Amino acid sequence: MNHDLTVRGSMKIPASAMRWTASRAGGAGGQHVNTTESRVQLRIQPNDCTTIPAVVFARMRQQKPHWFTGSGEILMACGTHRSRQRNQEELRSRLLAGLTAALRAPKKRRPTKPTKGSQRRRLESKKSRGAIKKKRGRVRRHSED
Repeated sequence: MNHDLTVRGSMKIPASAMRWTASRAGGAGGQHVNTTESRVQLRIQPNDCTTIPAVVFARMRQQKPHWFTGSGEILMACGTHRSRQRNQEELRSRLLAGLTAALRAPKKRRPTKPTKGSQRRRLESKKSRGAIKKKRGRVRRHSED
């Protein structure tokens, strides 16, 4: 595949940054599997992709840590299809989905307080449960003086 991967607008991964290698896929498949190299590996160095901000790759590393090597390189592999071209297309679509998910910044959590009504209902339920449990106590005999 000799064309760039457009993520959004001007954000692109250039074809020169994507290094493709092919190998023989494992598993069942008869004689054909022993002769064709249909399994595909994709390696991308995030530093080579200047149009995509480093923050996006940092978010992607948090979301998909198994895609990254120890040196920070993206390494993906696919051998599910019988043809090399379909495996390459599969990897391109996976990478695109991962990048678009990483483009969205996570929402900031706003701490909230419980409402007055919920606090009141909670305390009432605790009091009613306590009253029920209080009734379970021993029967007290009054001593006659």
